[in-house]
Amino acid sequence: MIEMSGLNDLLTNEPGKKLFLLGNEAIARGAIEAGVRVATTYPGTPSSEVGNVLSELAKKAGLYFQFSVNEKVAIEVAYSSAISGLRSFVFMKHVGLNVAADPLMSIAYTGVRAGLVVMSADDPSMFSSQNEQDNRNYSEIAHIPLIEPSNSQEAKDFLRYAFEISEMEHIPVLFRTTTRVSHQRGMVELGDIEKKDAVGFFKSDPANFVALPVNSMGLKEKLVKKMERLKTVSEGSKLNRIETYGSGKYGIITSGEAYNVMMDTVSKYGLDVSVLKLGFTNPLPEEMISKFLREHGNVIVVEELDPFLETRVRMIAQMHSIGTKIFGKLDGYFTFSHEYNPDTVAGSLSRIMGFDTRQVSVEIDATALPPRPPVLCPGCPHRATYYAVKRAVKMSNIKNPVYSSDIGCYSLGVYDPYNEADVMIEMGSSIGVGGGFSNATDQKVISFIGDSTFFHSGIPGIINAVHNASNVILIVMDNRTTAMTGQQSNPGMNVNGMGDPAPEVSIEAIVRAIGVQYVKTVDPYDLKSTLLAVSGALRENGVSVIVARRECAMIRDDRMRSKKEWKTFQVNPEKCKLCMNCVEKFSCPAIFIEGGKIEIDQNICDGCGVCAEPYVCPFKAIEEVQTA
Repeated sequence: MIEMSGLNDLLTNEPGKKLFLLGNEAIARGAIEAGVRVATTYPGTPSSEVGNVLSELAKKAGLYFQFSVNEKVAIEVAYSSAISGLRSFVFMKHVGLNVAADPLMSIAYTGVRAGLVVMSADDPSMFSSQNEQDNRNYSEIAHIPLIEPSNSQEAKDFLRYAFEISEMEHIPVLFRTTTRVSHQRGMVELGDIEKKDAVGFFKSDPANFVALPVNSMGLKEKLVKKMERLKTVSEGSKLNRIETYGSGKYGIITSGEAYNVMMDTVSKYGLDVSVLKLGFTNPLPEEMISKFLREHGNVIVVEELDPFLETRVRMIAQMHSIGTKIFGKLDGYFTFSHEYNPDTVAGSLSRIMGFDTRQVSVEIDATALPPRPPVLCPGCPHRATYYAVKRAVKMSNIKNPVYSSDIGCYSLGVYDPYNEADVMIEMGSSIGVGGGFSNATDQKVISFIGDSTFFHSGIPGIINAVHNASNVILIVMDNRTTAMTGQQSNPGMNVNGMGDPAPEVSIEAIVRAIGVQYVKTVDPYDLKSTLLAVSGALRENGVSVIVARRECAMIRDDRMRSKKEWKTFQVNPEKCKLCMNCVEKFSCPAIFIEGGKIEIDQNICDGCGVCAEPYVCPFKAIEEVQTA
């Protein structure tokens, strides 16, 4: 991301000026250029940087920005602003749109007054997600327009266009990026910044905005007519274009990031192709595609994940009695899973077009590298929590406990040596799943959830568990931020997304109000108190809640360095008995073995001191480094 000192460049109103921007930074600039007045999100990679930028610039840009409690609420807040006359933008990662799908389907019917764009950042190959669903399908289910950029310039420009489409038919627009589009960098030429009203006014119109069946029946018909009219707009849209290379013997239809990868292959092998590059992908430009099919005897559809375009292209060919041979996923030439790279696309195209992909061999060291699973940061309070829970379970002689985990940094508890994640499916699921295990088995159930995830969707699960007398321990890993996605605020903090003071919502007060009797708050760095709290919960029946509260190590490190209170620890070899507990069971990445001795890497040790506690090092061999 641009250094914070350089973010002001995104506010400059100098059309023609060029900046080297991340795709998500370009999207933030696009929102500013479009005159967005309300922007909302729940942070999630690969969309997070959009919120980080807008949070920093909101006041200067004259817009209201919110880190909402979850994606459903984010859409509802943005929607109410849009029907009050303010251009509004809501964005999230692909699985977040599942949470927001309920309101999305209804607001497609009611429509909007000012522009409303809903961004879904999809994650092919699941770099930071539990699945790789193709959210283009939501545009079909909801009957709303779909826009897909391929690079940073298009990300900015297409977003502005999406607001125009939204206001043209008073309809929400789905704006779909992928990880590679959101996280690529490129030169972006700025446009002018539109001036829009900063204060809206809502005029009551229950027939349009109250989604009762009697109203929705008519609204559905209006929605269908809107999409019919937008077919004409798609036909003439500047977002759809044809590029010809060589003789253009083969036709290729593509969109999004797949276009970039495909063009790498075209350039590398000098292919003779004509490319129909689509940016307005629902509704599709049917006549444009029909004409393209008639002009080419062979057409290849290149797209990542689902055969979204291919299915519709084949449908168009059938409806118009066009005999063009179409190649894609449905006949096995391309895969349904994971993002594409130049090699996979070249392999598929070569099978169809018959060119040779063999290259001059390059000698590569094929030495197998050891696996490197992701690890919790040095000083992460979650490590101490997991260590204490594992030890308390063992001390309590609990056999075959079940651990249900959730989405966040603490998901890494699945790895050795903690092994404290047996099930993890989606945001807020840990307590609901835990309650299910409680009903299905006699095993002790321990659920883990983060503070942000607790507020996002964990509370209903706790209500359900209490009401249904589940026997579950819930460990709330409260690190005082939404850590994994970039340190964004959440309702448990005393500051909001615009940096203003905000009421801090108490996790303890919520669970007590729900009816939880056993509620303990501990500092994970204090292993003794954490052990006692977990051990006590293991003896309880019903729902128990332990709030393990200690700020994220990254935040703590910044504070300690700024106060010049930085310290580190080292191993005293004369006291160390090589019991290996610190290496094998506590497993901080700063602790390692070299030459038969246990060492602490001074470059990454952050001085948390947990490893020096007797519960980790019973021989008191780990000591603070003394500085002169």
